[in-house]
Amino acid sequence: MKTTNETTQWDTRSVSFWLTLLIASGIIFVGARFIVNPAGGAAGFGIPFSNTADYAYGRIKGIRDIFSGLVLLPLLWLRMRKAVAYVFTSAIIIPATDCLIVFATKGPTDVPHLLIHGLTAVFMAVISVLLFRGHDVNN
Repeated sequence: MKTTNETTQWDTRSVSFWLTLLIASGIIFVGARFIVNPAGGAAGFGIPFSNTADYAYGRIKGIRDIFSGLVLLPLLWLRMRKAVAYVFTSAIIIPATDCLIVFATKGPTDVPHLLIHGLTAVFMAVISVLLFRGHDVNN
């Protein structure tokens, strides 16, 4: 049985590399915001806290967001395109369900927050296609 290693290069010349890094960095920033300013993070999410007792939940969300971004960084550093593709694609569930949670909580009238979460999921799906295709504009 013959085994082969993938020989195509995937690095900083790839659009999908930078778009993945952008999303990873963005979610780390969002998580840090929830830890430092839980009320601001919750308002930015689309469901503001009703009292300061809720801040602990914001900080819990914050550390999970930070992890979601950090988990991609070593894979990017090691140029592990397939691993990045699988982890990144699996993470689409986060903005998709965030959109559904905002919709279930506030209804269809909160268009800005629905668009933030929904378009993030769509943007991530496009990046996932680039990652799985194995090539993009600069490769």
